Amino acid sequence: MSAPFIQPYLFFGGRCEEALAFYKTAIGAEVEMLMRYSDSPEPCAPGMIPPGYENKVMHTSFRVGSSVIMASDGCGDTSPFAGFSLSITVATEAEADRTFNALAEGGEVTMPLAKTFWSPRFGMLKDKFGMGWMISTEVCP
Repeated sequence: MSAPFIQPYLFFGGRCEEALAFYKTAIGAEVEMLMRYSDSPEPCAPGMIPPGYENKVMHTSFRVGSSVIMASDGCGDTSPFAGFSLSITVATEAEADRTFNALAEGGEVTMPLAKTFWSPRFGMLKDKFGMGWMISTEVCP
């Protein structure tokens, strides 16, 4: 048996496809798989999804570097992301600047990029979907 692992599963309340396009541009996300509610081999139970969700994303997985993130439009729930952030570590300060600025577009900076005792560049933000991000530069020994 292989070791268990944790994988984030994000719900975008009807904005998943928009989020995927944003993450492709901002952080180079690559969509590995995407299934719409209308593609499901079994129909959704009556009332499970709101009217108009037939072409929304039922399930997707996308890769950022070596990490795989799963996501969906959900079932109409628009609860904000709360209580966690995604952390992304990049190789250089220039890459940290580019990644931070791309993710911050239309969002809110909660801690500007700056030198810290643990990283040459670290900053925090909420992107335009409300997803919290922590961006840092890896420290070379």
